[in-house]
Amino acid sequence: MPLADARARLRDALDGEGRAGRAFGTFLTWLIVASAVVVALETVPELPALLASLLSQAEILIVAVFTLEYGARLFAAERPWRYAISFWGIVDLLAILPALLLLAPDWAVLRVLRLLRLLRILKLFRADRALARLARALHSCRGDLAVFGFIALCMTYLAAVGIYHFESAAQPDAFGSIPESLWWAIATLTTVGYGDVYPITTGGQIFTACILVVGLGVVAVPAGLVTAALLTEFQGDNENTSRGDQE
Repeated sequence: MPLADARARLRDALDGEGRAGRAFGTFLTWLIVASAVVVALETVPELPALLASLLSQAEILIVAVFTLEYGARLFAAERPWRYAISFWGIVDLLAILPALLLLAPDWAVLRVLRLLRLLRILKLFRADRALARLARALHSCRGDLAVFGFIALCMTYLAAVGIYHFESAAQPDAFGSIPESLWWAIATLTTVGYGDVYPITTGGQIFTACILVVGLGVVAVPAGLVTAALLTEFQGDNENTSRGDQE
């Protein structure tokens, strides 16, 4: 088999194409989940020595597999350097580099860097077909989401200004400044409403009611954009599957 064909077959498998690709994607998904569990368990204080040793060995095995995957993707890529500097290439690299710090002294800064291993969770968006579809949908509507995100930021700021105007005199501890009012604005516009800070003046309560109505749109509009993009991606996948079956 020519080298070019071998690289193409390997590239298809790594991208989840065919039976081998789907099997590899499933294996990688479970490996990423296992990696997240290992990272979480490592933070438990006073682990039994046996469990700590097993977790260390599991981490070494997981890193070995991810390192082989990274090398395979570099080998299979049509332009290895472009893959290396791409988003997924950087994610793949950051997923294995922090593991090298496991051999370093237990300094606080190194413990923080080791948490970069949690970036492996991002690999789920490539390994799982449904999550990959979601990633494509988010990418396709990124422009609309960016515009709406900017509008939401402006609305959050205006909400903080408004509640500060109504409540600062009555509750100087809670709404003493516009930056302090931003916490209330974010919680209200996202319809979370923690209840730790709330208006007590009539004007503030009326203003809050208006903001709550606006907050429904803050949640609903992005959800609608992503849903529409997901439907488009799903229809495209179905058309590609039908075309492949006919061929």
